Amino acid sequence: MLAFALSLLGFSHLVFAKTVVYNWDITWVTAAPDGFSRKVIGINGQWPCPQVDVDVGDRMIVHMYNGLGDQSTSLHWHGLHQRGSTDMDGSSGTNQCPVAPGQSFTYNFIVDQPGTYWYHSHNLGQYPDGLWGPLIVHDPNPPFHFDEEITFTLLDWYHEQMPDLIHTYQSTAGESSDGTPTPSGGALINSGKNVSIHVKPNKTYFVHVICPGNYPGHAWLFDQHPMTTVEIDGVYVEPVNVNANSMQARIAPGQRQGVLIHTKNDTSTNYAVFDTMDVNMLFINKGRLPPAGYNTNATAYLVYNDSAPLPPPVVLHELGNANFYDDINYRPLDGEKALSPVDHQIIMDTNSANISGISRFIVNNSTYIGQNVPSLYSALTVGGNYSSNPEVYGHVNPYIVKYNDVVEIVVNNLNGNLHPWHLHGHQFQVLERTLPNTGSFSGTYSNYSSTPARRDTVMLQPNAYAVIRFRADNPDKSLHSKLTGMY
Repeated sequence: MLAFALSLLGFSHLVFAKTVVYNWDITWVTAAPDGFSRKVIGINGQWPCPQVDVDVGDRMIVHMYNGLGDQSTSLHWHGLHQRGSTDMDGSSGTNQCPVAPGQSFTYNFIVDQPGTYWYHSHNLGQYPDGLWGPLIVHDPNPPFHFDEEITFTLLDWYHEQMPDLIHTYQSTAGESSDGTPTPSGGALINSGKNVSIHVKPNKTYFVHVICPGNYPGHAWLFDQHPMTTVEIDGVYVEPVNVNANSMQARIAPGQRQGVLIHTKNDTSTNYAVFDTMDVNMLFINKGRLPPAGYNTNATAYLVYNDSAPLPPPVVLHELGNANFYDDINYRPLDGEKALSPVDHQIIMDTNSANISGISRFIVNNSTYIGQNVPSLYSALTVGGNYSSNPEVYGHVNPYIVKYNDVVEIVVNNLNGNLHPWHLHGHQFQVLERTLPNTGSFSGTYSNYSSTPARRDTVMLQPNAYAVIRFRADNPDKSLHSKLTGMY
């Protein structure tokens, strides 16, 4: 009888899982999210690109056709581990070849992680031209109560297309002026300016906050609506009121955060939503001030009543490290202990360098040169012991680790600006992430938490370091830094 009951339960799980199929034609469209009209990359003639909503256990099939005509492309499902479906990860040069204009590719995989994710092009810094969208994986049994859901995206916007921005960055002229661009279109909330988000009174909203940004991090708040964080990068965490003691929340490019807000009973007033790009990352850390009249902020509105006036923008006079809740203090709800002992330690010294007059990002004094054959294809082709030989992968700075090893990566950011790092296929524990200008890792650990924060993207402070750990139980995934769209 027990075996029969278990069989029924397993069958029940299969019944509720479904197959979700999308047919996407990737093309150029015209949009003007800040009033400036430009070409952007859309899906099926529309931009912003659609939000994908699936349930845990669903099979997701995306038939993608590249109708761009002048650029190759791919799609990465940011934060999804792709266990057993590594070839569906979408990272050009690592897991697949880019899809050429006029060609098609079908992504087919099981979605087995609840939480807040996003999809984006993973080819040649392309996604800031528009090819990205939210990906929400719904949990039938979440560990917290809410009534409705909202998606909230924060990004930097440019009037120039990415090929031009990358060319400027990787040029002698770009090197002389730091090269990293100032977002000419400013900040956008939900791909627009002054966007209204309609809410109902006395409801708890689960807000999926996503930063699909190209360069700077963001800080945000819902005026007079405290936020309780319950998820970071697809990991449920012990609930934290991040606005307690007048603290604020911030998010790095690639990161996601799930927060709960409870709306008010009174519907006579609407409230502002505040977003600002990191002024330090954009200007101060480069030794200069923002251009006269440049606005790093964006405003949206929680609208209770269409007949009531919209409020003025929120004004915050000063934001420094001490004003933000430190995301290293989140604790995973499952209580996972710090992984130990460490089987394999990797130390990465990262910086920018002038190579032949062009700005390049380097890891351990080596820059990345794209391979002709994706790393996954090389591993499958050479097979056997040869796949553990770094030389077969070309000049891509490969690190070979053993299956199921506990891997510790120390990233020393020797650069004078912030940098986010993202790991495909895993969520890592963040044991340490030091304050700005505290130097490189000395080899001695601080008193890190026994249950460290776990996520898949971390922002490193300038001239500082981070220590992360993960179990290498999902082969053929990559770690990389985000810089000028190369994410």
